[in-house]
Amino acid sequence: GHRRKNWKVRKFVLREDPAYLHYYDPAGGEDPLGAIHLRGCVVTAVEDMPDSKKYDIDNNLFEIITANEIHYYLQAASSAERTEWIKAIQAVARTGK
Repeated sequence: GHRRKNWKVRKFVLREDPAYLHYYDPAGGEDPLGAIHLRGCVVTAVEDMPDSKKYDIDNNLFEIITANEIHYYLQAASSAERTEWIKAIQAVARTGK
């Protein structure tokens, strides 16, 4: 959403082998809309982002920076969920194939 200046709800599926975070349209559909390769990525909580007020963004943001230096900004439903996602993605980034 940050790259396109809008935010969309997506369903995410984390996979370890291969290490990808696939995303889908929550309205349905079997095929993923895209995927983020997680091997060697860095994931961190984002406390403040430019334009967050302009786009009515709550906190609970986190960023994934891939090994190819592509930045993805994601928003979790809650602070606890954000922490869970970060821990799970970090584990897959280290051990996934």
